[in-house]
Amino acid sequence: MTEYLIPTGEAESEFTEKRSRFIGHIWRVESEEEARARIEETRKRHYDARHNCWCYRLRGGVERYSDDGEPQGTAGQPMLNVFQREQVEDVCCVVTRYFGGVLLGAGGLTRAYSRSAKDALDAAGISVVRRWVEVSQTIPYALFERFKLEVEAQGGLLGQVDYGSQIDAHVLLPETAVEPFALRLTELTAGQAAPEVRGEAFRAVPLKREKK
Repeated sequence: MTEYLIPTGEAESEFTEKRSRFIGHIWRVESEEEARARIEETRKRHYDARHNCWCYRLRGGVERYSDDGEPQGTAGQPMLNVFQREQVEDVCCVVTRYFGGVLLGAGGLTRAYSRSAKDALDAAGISVVRRWVEVSQTIPYALFERFKLEVEAQGGLLGQVDYGSQIDAHVLLPETAVEPFALRLTELTAGQAAPEVRGEAFRAVPLKREKK
């Protein structure tokens, strides 16, 4: 089953370290041309900044970065390392630095650029792109909490929920989870429940992950 991680959306973050402002920008991109366009528009917007360091990482193994005048190895590569560690692809990140007059040293710069990239990614969120199967199920109110726990246990996501005499719930499940999920529902409802497959799609869905 093919799946990969991408930023959920575009975002910015900002912090100050020893009077230098670090502004992290992040986007989802699908080509080098799109990534370079984002980098260029950020350079124009922050033309008065000392540095606009950048990196991008695309599916297929394309990885590029630039220190944009910072000491070699202290900006672009540490930023790229964030996305390698988080396994996020189709991503472009620019960190803008307004120099505050105090030198940070190589270690301080590496930490600051890494933090800025990670803060921007946290602000954007991470989505998993995979083939999902949508199923629907009518469930008694008394079993709904256990139903939700089972959805979570199978790596699924609860979608539209309609409340009537019983609960009609729509769920997105990974391809491989449909059969185990159906078996668990059969156990929970003593054979009364049979999830109905509504369709499938290859799409991005926000991923809930603990912050590192």
